[in-house]
Amino acid sequence: MFLKKVEGPRAVTLPDGTMMTRADLPPVGTRRWVASRKAQVVKAVACGLITLNQAKRLYGLSDEEYKSWENAVRVHGPDALKATALQRYRQS
Repeated sequence: MFLKKVEGPRAVTLPDGTMMTRADLPPVGTRRWVASRKAQVVKAVACGLITLNQAKRLYGLSDEEYKSWENAVRVHGPDALKATALQRYRQS
């Protein structure tokens, strides 16, 4: 078995004790961004699994788009990333 060479760690331990690996990330080139996929990318960058620049390159994200996801998770939690909850969380 051959392992592909990657920059950075292959897996990290999250604060709750669970492991997150690169396999847990959304597929490269994802077009349909549901809340759980957005949260995985934000969590991966926050815990050091991938860098912000890697996330932007892999998923075609802009600075503004990523920062809005990060801010929503920080202020309101992962539920704020749901499209149906967008209006509720933007008003507060």
